[in-house]
Amino acid sequence: MVGSGDVESILPNYKLGKVLGIGSFGKVKIAEHTLTGHNVAIKIISRRKINNLKMEEKVRREIKIMRLFMHPHIIRLYEVIETPTDIYLVMEYVNSGELFDYIVEKGRLQEDEARKFFQQIISGVEYCHRNMVVHRDLKPENLLLESKCNVKIADFGLSNIMRDGHFFKTSCGSPNYAAPEVLSSQLYAGPEVDVWSCGVILYALLCGTLPFDDENLPNLFKKIKGGIYTLPSHLSAGARDLIPKMLVVDPMKRVTIPEIRQHHWFQAHLPSYLSVPPPDTVHQAKKINEEILQEVINMGFDRNLLIQSLHNRTHNDGTVAYYLKLDNRYRGSGGYLRAEFQETMEGIPRMHNVASHVSIPGLMELQGVGFRSQYPTERKWSLGLQSRAHPREIMTEVLKALQDLSVCWKKIGHYNIKCRWVPNNAVGMLSNSDLGHDSSMTEDDAAVKSPNVVKFEIQLYKTQDSKYLMDLQRVHGPQFLFLELCAAFLAQLRVF
Repeated sequence: MVGSGDVESILPNYKLGKVLGIGSFGKVKIAEHTLTGHNVAIKIISRRKINNLKMEEKVRREIKIMRLFMHPHIIRLYEVIETPTDIYLVMEYVNSGELFDYIVEKGRLQEDEARKFFQQIISGVEYCHRNMVVHRDLKPENLLLESKCNVKIADFGLSNIMRDGHFFKTSCGSPNYAAPEVLSSQLYAGPEVDVWSCGVILYALLCGTLPFDDENLPNLFKKIKGGIYTLPSHLSAGARDLIPKMLVVDPMKRVTIPEIRQHHWFQAHLPSYLSVPPPDTVHQAKKINEEILQEVINMGFDRNLLIQSLHNRTHNDGTVAYYLKLDNRYRGSGGYLRAEFQETMEGIPRMHNVASHVSIPGLMELQGVGFRSQYPTERKWSLGLQSRAHPREIMTEVLKALQDLSVCWKKIGHYNIKCRWVPNNAVGMLSNSDLGHDSSMTEDDAAVKSPNVVKFEIQLYKTQDSKYLMDLQRVHGPQFLFLELCAAFLAQLRVF
């Protein structure tokens, strides 16, 4: 935090230039980093404006998320400088505009060029998910282009941190690119809504138009929720196969990013540095380019302190100089991460295709980890039920088990149920034997007022490795009774 005053004293290492754009919270200016001579973009956010709009938490979350990222296809945040009146975000400068303008100018792109952009976008989105971040506003306007036409994912204002066992309900993003479950205010895990948006972007790249478009908003929502769109005849067979797999209305049947990676259309002409998932942020921070490190040391920075700051992801004058030099040294060549990607995956076999829906008798297997267990990020472990069975089969078995336990339920989505259970009390027990339809959860006075009533939610969602994970969350009631119910529920599902 620095005191307020003139810009030169607040930003002594930068020479501010022209305004690049003006937004709701302030403006963005180009600036020269005097220590390295490289250009940056400085986003100046007015504290007064974000306070008036009650957006401080949103801005703080965006900053926290952007601090995580080190990827050649995601905009870099170099440092944050705060004063009592403003917040200055020093970011990577990208000089070739938005992908949206590029599409408008050129119309539909040739397949190889569209695929190049799409491969970069998928790599960046996968990296976000690997770091437990869902973007939620992916669209060509938020994809910037550098001079050599490489994509940079930007604008994380609507993004959020994913936590195992927790779901989002917020309806956000641009309607044309938003998934049906988002528009319907259903619960969603996160990655599946980014996959839908990437499908819309791929369609726009290859067709020059949007798959879902209508001036009348209700009509637009109807098209999206119904998955109503057409595929032009000029698309190749590979593109015609991939796009419909991404634009599946049912999130359970929608393709995942690992499956997109293995698709033959995506694999064509895939650069080596994008052929494997990127390493996690902690691993990247430990990778230091010795040549650039020495250049920064020669500028007067202490070696040990600089290395410690790089390992700890601390933003200071030394690390800003280091990353500016690093980014500009390898800009446009696939990034400084190319060698790291290959080194990280050395000796690890390539991923194999996994069938999306395989029915297995017995349905479920008990797993001691959450669906993102393959990602080496720090988090609390979680417990869930995983299965490769068809989701309809899973939900049928779930509803049968609930009925046997005298649990009342109400379906609020195809794979989301609100439940109420009163121990040793059959009040409100369901009489509806048709498990394929919603059942009403009657609000019996005695049951509702009971101190032992347990309310919980069940949510089923698709995992990264094409399994289905069922999550139970207690909403109200004694914890031990909820655990007792969970044990009985598992026994009914025959998983022990």
